[in-house]
Amino acid sequence: MGIAEIFLPSLGKVDAVVTDPPYPNNAGHFDRGLEAARQFCSGFSCDHWLVFWTELDQPPVPLPLVAVHVWYRTNTNRPDNYEPIFEFRSEGEKRASRVLPHCVIFPGLTGIIASGHPTEKNVDLMCDLVRRTEGTILDPFMGSGTTGVAAVKLGRRFIGIEIEPKYFDIACGRISESLKQPDLFIERPKPAKQEAFL
Repeated sequence: MGIAEIFLPSLGKVDAVVTDPPYPNNAGHFDRGLEAARQFCSGFSCDHWLVFWTELDQPPVPLPLVAVHVWYRTNTNRPDNYEPIFEFRSEGEKRASRVLPHCVIFPGLTGIIASGHPTEKNVDLMCDLVRRTEGTILDPFMGSGTTGVAAVKLGRRFIGIEIEPKYFDIACGRISESLKQPDLFIERPKPAKQEAFL
């Protein structure tokens, strides 16, 4: 039984999916989760998606592609120091694609403390993406919870799913810490029923 069959029936309506799922890559990161990512992208109904994916293909989201943003990794000198982020919207109106310059989070490259997840994203990058959306955010491949941290920093409701208990625990801790450090100029999300899915 895959992620879609387990979680889709119990999820209510969400306004946007913002996620960095397992996708085809040469680094071997999370290859065993690739089929679950494809199933979720093609089977979950949501009107707005922002999805990290390989530049050689696009995620199988069955909505019109409206923009392809580029995360420019400002602190590496590798030839592949960029990563595409595909934006899909049900209404199909084209949007301007953006270059989002943010550093990679990795021990030794930044002064930012890494969570230990091999593909952790920069919180400021994820805040840029969350700002492009409205309402409740879903990240079905939450990893160490950076999308959730960005959502709560911006006063947004968030639903996260993570299959690896180690990263689920890290994500819960990071999101809880972010909730303890409110921005006085941003309204906090209203409490909702909390459920933990492993």
